[in-house]
Amino acid sequence: MKVAVALTSSSGQLSGVQRHAINLARCLLTRDEITAVHLIAAPWQQAFVYDTVPRDDARLHLHIARVRNSSVSRNAWYYAELPRVAAQLEADIVHLGYPAPLDRGAYHCPTVVTLHDLYPYDVPENFGFPKVLFNRFLLQRCLRAADAIACVSESTLARLEGLEPRLALAKAVVIYNCVQLQLQVSASSPLPQWNGEPFLLCVAQHRRNKNILFLLRVFERLLRAGRIAERTRLVIVGIPGPETNAILRYLAKAKIADRVILLNGLSEEQLQWCYRNSQLLLAPSLIEGFGLPVAEALLAGCPVICSDIPAFRELGGDRCLYISLDAAAEQAFADAVCTGVHAGSRVPVTLPQLDESFIAEQYLQLYRSLLFPASTVAAAPIRASIRISEGDHLI
Repeated sequence: MKVAVALTSSSGQLSGVQRHAINLARCLLTRDEITAVHLIAAPWQQAFVYDTVPRDDARLHLHIARVRNSSVSRNAWYYAELPRVAAQLEADIVHLGYPAPLDRGAYHCPTVVTLHDLYPYDVPENFGFPKVLFNRFLLQRCLRAADAIACVSESTLARLEGLEPRLALAKAVVIYNCVQLQLQVSASSPLPQWNGEPFLLCVAQHRRNKNILFLLRVFERLLRAGRIAERTRLVIVGIPGPETNAILRYLAKAKIADRVILLNGLSEEQLQWCYRNSQLLLAPSLIEGFGLPVAEALLAGCPVICSDIPAFRELGGDRCLYISLDAAAEQAFADAVCTGVHAGSRVPVTLPQLDESFIAEQYLQLYRSLLFPASTVAAAPIRASIRISEGDHLI
């Protein structure tokens, strides 16, 4: 089975969507039934994709799309060019790493799209007006055109059921993101001018739903009250976005810019260093589709304090400390941080539901059901090296 995975997007840095696509490729390659995985990325993504994917499997191929980094060019490429690329690669399945323009009639094979969230409806501030209207339209058209929708969590499926119940019933399944314990850890700190100071960690893009301004208020409260060590830093790892200017203004107004470190573009090894050396992972999100940093922190043994939202509960179970985002949330979060810092407990956990072998089997079941629908036996729904040679050309 040949699978083409499209991860082309605007981001030139490794983010959750790209990591999902790369981890999908990695877990598919654990199965002998997969004869080729074709990762299709944009030119500005080539470096981090090459650095992140496994390089010791001849079945994995990287292709660079002929596309400019503009919304019009990317959307046109997905709609008009990706079908041609899939045919050229003789793909049996085309898997979109996130919802994008999809002309179903142009494909010779089944198409699958991963649905991470429904932010165009739930967090319009992430997009702005009127751009959010276009994103809603694009999301609807893609989900209706795809042959199958792979929701990354029960929470995401439940939200889809609320918006499009017939669509969810007809073609949506739940397949978690593949998240493995990373054994490669940077030998040096990615934090600038770090001299062993204790630090709290937040891994989040600068978007409204990540609730970073709330976290900054909590951190300032802790500093002003002297409830954490004066040398403590808050490290926020994430791509700049709609909230970046508001974050910078708050840091200047509160006069804590020297205590907060904003980072982006970290490698997997550098991010692992952060998980393994931070006192706590803090995740105060208003809404999430999955919660990749929570999973990665738990696997690395980093204690997690997070907001009490369905996606985090589904993922973390009884392994996290949950804080309700009510009127007393800032004080409750601050109290929890104090408790967590002084507890000092670091116990790695296992998350078998995210294991690559388990996820690979679920994807194979989904792909087979699309390729051989007549022979598919009725069953319970699915819930629960890179070689760049002359054949791997610009497409």
